[in-house]
Amino acid sequence: MATRRRVLGDAHVDRAEAKKTSFDAPFQEMITEAAWGHVWSREGLSLRDRSLITLALLAAQGSDAEVAMHVRATANTGATPEEVMEAMLHVAIYAGVPRANHAIGIARRTYADMGVEV
Repeated sequence: MATRRRVLGDAHVDRAEAKKTSFDAPFQEMITEAAWGHVWSREGLSLRDRSLITLALLAAQGSDAEVAMHVRATANTGATPEEVMEAMLHVAIYAGVPRANHAIGIARRTYADMGVEV
């Protein structure tokens, strides 16, 4: 939970926890333990590097809401807009221009909402 809060921020995690129901609690527990407790908390890659990898994978999958969430998380991970664009260029080559173009639009809008000029 500490890593999840460090990356996504307390406000995001608090909102997610407040919306948690008995139905989706097992899923929330699983992603907190597996994604945040095991993968994101490992040594070997910085949070910045994990952030960029995650953004590229989410963009390649077309996971729009998660792209926006992880663009917002760059404020905590240290990944710059320029580095995010570099990751999107990789997405364009390896996963397709339409996916990258769509994710770039999401990132641009998310950065604007954050008050970050790109």
